[in-house]
Amino acid sequence: MKGILGRKLGMTQVFGDDGVVTPVTIVEAGPCYITQKKTMELDGYHAIQLGFFEVNDKALGQPKRKHLAKSGSPMLRYLRELSVGNSDDYELGQKIEASVFENGDLVDVTATSKGKGFAGGVKRHNFKGGPKTHGQSDRHRAPGSVGAGSTPGRIFKGTRMAGRMGGERVTVQNLRITLVDAKKNLIAIKGAVPGAKNGLLMIREAVKTKRPSGDK
Repeated sequence: MKGILGRKLGMTQVFGDDGVVTPVTIVEAGPCYITQKKTMELDGYHAIQLGFFEVNDKALGQPKRKHLAKSGSPMLRYLRELSVGNSDDYELGQKIEASVFENGDLVDVTATSKGKGFAGGVKRHNFKGGPKTHGQSDRHRAPGSVGAGSTPGRIFKGTRMAGRMGGERVTVQNLRITLVDAKKNLIAIKGAVPGAKNGLLMIREAVKTKRPSGDK
């Protein structure tokens, strides 16, 4: 499976030859380095560990510095594991760049979504809210009934209510790559991707290869 780590730079738009405007997210994809290999003999599965975003060695702890030194990689802030078919096809310290993808490839993008703090049911779960008439002066954004009376006499776990929203690991599938600039290690992905600006992204080859409806 192809994959790379990247940093979300922001959104813009591109114009096609037919004049159609397409919103895209610009991602600084790589360069990444293979810092560890997982093998079937030692670990029971095949995977590689990718490192991204070079930093000064003083910014890392001693265990992480020694771990990176084993692969001959530079000092890297982020380490993430990527499942592959056969880890023997890769070498420690191998450099992975944006050129691993091509225009038109479908990818899955994983990141931590923006944290929005404490939110009510209308914002968090798209509740309709209460009626705005017949004396309901303070029920416009209230959740309504959340449980029965004496039986069961409690609120079930998992009931959708107000609470902390965002800040979770999110994956958006079947996004199309519209542009790859291998020299600058930039990738343009159609549409929006999870996370805030400068946030870490994991971009992997799409698991579900069916094109989304309306995609051209």
